[in-house]
Formats: sequence, C-alpha cells, structure tokens
Amino acid sequence: MRIFISLLLTLPLLAEPRHLKNLKQLTHGGQNAEAYWAPDGKRIIFQSTRDNLQCDQIFVMNADGSNQKMVSTGKGRTTCPYFLPDNKHIVYASTHEGGDACPASPDRSKGYVWAVYPTYDIYLATDDGKIQKKLTDTTGYDAEATINWKTKKIVYTSLSTGDLDMWTMNLDGSGKTRITTGAGYDGGAFFSRDGKKLIWRANHPTGADKDRYLALLKDNLTSPMKMEIIIADANGGNAKQITNYGCASFAPSFTPDGRKIIFASNKHNCDGRKFELFLMNLDGSGLEQVTDYGGFSSFPEFSPDGKTLVFASDKDSKSRYEFNIFTAEWVK
Repeated sequence: MRIFISLLLTLPLLAEPRHLKNLKQLTHGGQNAEAYWAPDGKRIIFQSTRDNLQCDQIFVMNADGSNQKMVSTGKGRTTCPYFLPDNKHIVYASTHEGGDACPASPDRSKGYVWAVYPTYDIYLATDDGKIQKKLTDTTGYDAEATINWKTKKIVYTSLSTGDLDMWTMNLDGSGKTRITTGAGYDGGAFFSRDGKKLIWRANHPTGADKDRYLALLKDNLTSPMKMEIIIADANGGNAKQITNYGCASFAPSFTPDGRKIIFASNKHNCDGRKFELFLMNLDGSGLEQVTDYGGFSSFPEFSPDGKTLVFASDKDSKSRYEFNIFTAEWVK
C-alpha cells in the first residue's frame, strides 16, 4: 500500500545519521517504496510509479541499483512484494483481475484515508514475472504479505472476515490461519528472523473513532493517522502494544539479532509530514532516532547479512512527490 505519500512535502535536509554510512541512492525519479531484500542479498524488490505508469507496479533490481526491470503484469495496481526463500519466486498483491486500469484513488473528502481495494489478491510468481498461482481468493482486500524464510510462513492482512486482520499461510496458499481478532486494523507485519515473533502496526479504535473506522471500512477505506506498534508471538499470542504516541508509527521490522525494532514515525508532530526512522527495544524502551533528513523516510529492512539497511526516502528529491530507494551500511 502506498503509505502517506500524498501528505508529504520536501523539507530541508540534514547530515548523514551516525548509524548510517556510505549512503547510496538506487533509484532516481518517480515514486519508489517498499523495497525488500532477496535471500541472497544480491537483489531488491520494490514497488514503483514511474515513466508512463499511472500507479504502482513491481520491479526488481540488483543491490547496487542496476538492471531495474518490471516483473508485475503492468495492469491494475500492485503493492507489497517479497521474495520467497528459494530466491527464484516472489509474492505481491495486485488488482489486475479486477481490471486493467488503476483503481480509483480514495475519496479524500472523508479526510486522509487509504483505499483497501477489494480486488487486491496475493499472487505467487517467478522472479521474472510469470504468475504461478493466486494465493488468496476471497471477497475483500488481501495484501501486505511478508515471509519468514526459515519457517516458510507468509503473514498478510485480509478483510475476508469483515475486519482488517492478520493471517498466516504456507507458501502455496494452504493452511490459512487468522491470528488477530480485535476490532480495528492490523497489518504491515514482519517476522523476526528466527520466526518466533511478529511485529506490526495497528489501529484499534474505541468509541466514536471505532464508529468512524467501521463506516470507512464499509466503503473499503481506512484512516492511517493513528497507528501504534504491536509485538507478539508468531501465532499472534501474547500481543503487546509497545508504542503509545498517538501518531502514525508504521513499517516496523526487527534488527538481525532480534533484539531491537526499527520503524518509521511522525512522533515529533503527529499532524506533521516529517517521518523519520527510529530504533527501540522490544518493550518500547531505549528509543533512538536513526534518520533526520527532514522529510519522509520509511520501509527499513536489513540485508540478510545484517550489514546494510534499505529504505525509501524523499531525501534529495527533485520534485514534491519523488521518493527513492536508498541503501546504507549499518553502524552499530
């Protein structure tokens, strides 16, 4: 899902943060986001709106940014790509079976909202773009899939039971299991590398906020501006909220050793457009700001060897809605 892009403005840029060294910009122009590593660390998969595309399609490139090529159908809207553990297949969500054209943008008269398109389903494809199987086939939104390469489990978000809950399934789409049941949005999940923990973003509203959430959901919309970070066991048990900022905190993932979480947030100004990367302990303590670029930085993920961070940012952008993929060496 394209996150917060229409909210953002390019702001003044500051020095390279101390955790990041040898920053490299891999894409140049367009809207590029949600970049994730291949298991061998040699390639990156990401979503992009560029050139003549009207909405996101899925691309693969080498880890140095070379050989960028589209691997989705070029039809509909796509999101949330991820490599399978064999390094030869990918999953991503797409609306292409619902129509060749990009689905309509959400109605912003209802405020800043995301569209949870009911024609999104998750597909398994080869890494050069040949679709092998449709992994979800229920009424309503199915997207936001990531994979634990060790346990070979997919976690994803689905509206199949009438609420935006998280599910797991096997790589072939079998064994679908609902792992969250509370009213509200749960999504954007990542496993720890050992497959024992999950981290995700959530919005579990109450009172009038819950009424609005349910009303928006009837129109296949949801509001992302109050998201907190949740940690739990891989089956959804022992779930615990570890942020309480009342802001938009999202895109959490684990450090390679599983001892910390890196995520994006506008916690310094909940109504603002500045999203930076932060680091914290598993209980939410020890908060440390990682980036200070002054605009939008998000979707961080560590390389398989743990030495390099990939993320999306509007750093050094030449136009208002330009977002690019960066890598940087991680300095502990």
